[in-house]
Amino acid sequence: MFLGIDIGTSGVKAVVIDGQGVLRAQASAPLAVSRPHDLWSEQEPDNWWSATQAAVMGLPADLRRAVAGIGLAGQMHGATLLGADDRPLRPAILWNDGRSFAECAEIEQAEPQTRAITGNIAMPGFTAPKLAWVRRHEPDLFGQVRTVLLPKDYVRLVMTGDKASDMSDSAGTLWLDTGARDWSEAMLAATGLTRDQMPRLYEGSQATGRLRADVAARWGMDPVPVAAGAGDNAAGAAGVGVVADGDALLSLGTSGVIFVATGDFRPNPARAVHAFCHCLPGLWHQMSVHLSAASCVDWAARNAGLDVPAFFAAAEAAGPAAGGELFLPYLSGERTPHNDPHLRGAFLGLDNETDPGRIAAAVLEGVAFAHADGLAALREAGTVVENLCVIGGGARSAYWGTIIAAALDVRLTYLDGGEVGPALGAAKLAQIAVTGASPADVCTRPPVMREIAPDPLLVERLAPRLAKFRRASAAIRTL
Repeated sequence: MFLGIDIGTSGVKAVVIDGQGVLRAQASAPLAVSRPHDLWSEQEPDNWWSATQAAVMGLPADLRRAVAGIGLAGQMHGATLLGADDRPLRPAILWNDGRSFAECAEIEQAEPQTRAITGNIAMPGFTAPKLAWVRRHEPDLFGQVRTVLLPKDYVRLVMTGDKASDMSDSAGTLWLDTGARDWSEAMLAATGLTRDQMPRLYEGSQATGRLRADVAARWGMDPVPVAAGAGDNAAGAAGVGVVADGDALLSLGTSGVIFVATGDFRPNPARAVHAFCHCLPGLWHQMSVHLSAASCVDWAARNAGLDVPAFFAAAEAAGPAAGGELFLPYLSGERTPHNDPHLRGAFLGLDNETDPGRIAAAVLEGVAFAHADGLAALREAGTVVENLCVIGGGARSAYWGTIIAAALDVRLTYLDGGEVGPALGAAKLAQIAVTGASPADVCTRPPVMREIAPDPLLVERLAPRLAKFRRASAAIRTL
């Protein structure tokens, strides 16, 4: 048995798979986000550990006893700052925090080769600008920083005592020479840091250490190896077999991502496309990233007084393009293609006939249109995408799939276990680390549960709404 743990934004998920990759059990524990100021988004690192323990202990004891290895996945970019005692100095600054927009320009000015080295435009969501913000606004605290870890790697530290990370997650810091798969001294210097403050780097399928004896005893398992793992999207890709050049997926979690595996390093920073290392050796990937996806559904359902299933039901009853309502899903700003932390969401076209069903339909369409923008940016970079595997919590709604397939004009494939995505991939990386099996044999595509082809009539019906969405997104940025 192999255990995968995904330290997400809204919760921690733990899954156990057997040697054939079959999902045997899963459990989760919730997390909350703190937003003390405009543009801020933070979490307490110790809450990740508490939720991790709760999720793991929610798994059946007999399966925990049989675990031979553990893999970690997690939300990317979070700045976890540790002092000399390896304790957090402040709440972690998360991936959807936009406060460091000014520092992005300063980093690119300090190191003019930033985009060539990292393959990415500096964005507030990345880790390096967050440290530049801390250096400016919390200088005394910055002087105490001895180690910077990403969220899953802080959990690793507590689990194993090791300061380690993988290539895919580390590529999202803006400190990695992404093509060379190593820390960049120049990028670290641009934020006043050194290699000594960074964790050791591993490929995602390598073991970084072993579970501490006291943690193992508490969890009812042996001190098994812990694999480096991956950032959430790369782990999700490994889980569903998106590990060959040209394979692609759509992740519908708190944020939304279109992920394309590549056999070489193919940056396109001009259109805010991300180019990161994959979690397996010799692979990279491109991503379009949308900061609000399923989080828009949660937000709208809550404000409509509906639970999420009722929200989807209301949208389906109203039907696609039900009215004139248009939703811009920029609740936390946007990355691809706008790279604008100040961009905010909006409803347009409301009238006296607007009801919860039409609001719900507009929200689902708005998120789909944002992904269409992301796909367009990927295609401008020469990437060919004709089919997307769907993972994440949003994969549970087939109706939403019909909207997305039509908005993007691509076929969607839903795979068994896709809703647990990153945790599944983390478990498979643990299996490779422990057994030495080939990634091609372990990171295989799960059984197909259903496919959704774009409906030509719906493609035609949504096209003018997508054009209007793009005009509205451009217009609202001027506000």
